[in-house]
Amino acid sequence: MATLICICLITQGCSEDLDREAFRQTLIDKAINDETRQQGDVFLAQNLQNEGVEQLDSGVQFRLLKVADDPQVSPPGRRDRVTVHYEGRRIDGHVFDSSYARGVPSSFPVDALIPGWSEILVQMRPGEIREIYIPADLAYGARSPSPDIPANSALIFTVELLHSESISHPASH
Repeated sequence: MATLICICLITQGCSEDLDREAFRQTLIDKAINDETRQQGDVFLAQNLQNEGVEQLDSGVQFRLLKVADDPQVSPPGRRDRVTVHYEGRRIDGHVFDSSYARGVPSSFPVDALIPGWSEILVQMRPGEIREIYIPADLAYGARSPSPDIPANSALIFTVELLHSESISHPASH
C-alpha cells in the first residue's frame, strides 16, 4: 500500500511539473509572438530605412544627432561610470522617463544598464548625442519594469553623454 501511495505522489508530482513546464512554455511563446514585439519589429525594420540610421550587428540602431566635443577623447569602457542626459520613449512617442524633464543628469555604471544602452555608450564620446532604437531583447525583454513600458517593447532613447570616468580610478577634480 505504501508503495502505491509513493507511486501516486511521484506521478502527481511529475504531472504538476509537466503542467508547470507547459504553462511556462506557453508564456514564453506568447512573449515571443506578442503584438508589442511584432509592432517593435515592424518599427525597427521601417526605421532602418530612415536617413542617417545605422544598425549594429546586435540589431541596436542609432542616429548621430551631435558629434563629440573632442573626438580625441576615448569612449567609456563597460566598467566605467557615465553621466548622461536622456529621454526614453516608446515607439508610439510616449515619454516614460527623462533626465531633461527633471533638470538633472543621471549617472550609471555602463555595465549596470540595459544591454542596448551599454552597447551604444561604449562607442560614444563626451558631448555626443545619439538617438538609439533598441529591440525588446536588448531593452527589458519580457519583463516590464513599469506600467509605462509594456513587456517586449522596442524603445527609443535620446542619449547625451556628458562625462565618463573609470570606476576603479575616478578622475580627480
